[in-house]
Amino acid sequence: MDILTGLGLAIPAGLNAYIPLLAVAVAQQLGWLELAEPYALLGEWWAIALVAVLLAVELVADKVPAVDHVNDAIQTFVRPAAGGLLFVAAASPAAEWVHPAVWVVAGVLVAGSVHAAKATTRPAVNVSTGGTGTPLVSLAEDVAALIATAIALLAPVLVAGVAVVLIVVYVRRRRRRPVANRG
Repeated sequence: MDILTGLGLAIPAGLNAYIPLLAVAVAQQLGWLELAEPYALLGEWWAIALVAVLLAVELVADKVPAVDHVNDAIQTFVRPAAGGLLFVAAASPAAEWVHPAVWVVAGVLVAGSVHAAKATTRPAVNVSTGGTGTPLVSLAEDVAALIATAIALLAPVLVAGVAVVLIVVYVRRRRRRPVANRG
C-alpha cells in the first residue's frame, strides 16, 4: 500500500508539486499520517507555512499566460524533486528491503514525466486559445492534482487501477497513430 501511496503522490506532484506536499504535511501534523524520519519534518508548522505560500504563488503564476512558461521552467526542477520526496517518504517505511534511492528515482521519473507532458502541451493551449485557455487548463490540472492526492492518501489501491487505465489508454493511442510515410 505504501508503494501505491508513493506512486499516487508522485503523479500529482508532476502537475503541482505543492498540493500533494501540503496534503501530506497537514496529514502528518494532524496525526492522520505518520512519516518516518527525516520525512516527518514536512509536518512541522513552519514547513506547512512555507509550502502553503509556495502553493499560493504557484496557483497564481500558473494561470497567467507567458508567466506560466517561466513557472514551468522553474518547476522543471521542483516537481520531480517533490515527486521523489513524496514517493520515498510514503514507500520507505513499508519497503525497507529497497534502498530509499530507488524510491526517490522512481518518484523523480514519475513526477518528471507528468511535468514534461504538462509543460510540452501547455504552449499549444496558450497559442490555440490566445492565452484564454491557460487559467482553465491550470485550474483543471490543480483539481486533478487534488483528486489524485486524495485518492493516494485515502484509497491507494485505486492508484493501481488508475495506473493500469492510463497505460491501456496510452498503448491504444500509440497503436492508432498512423505511421509516417517514409518516401
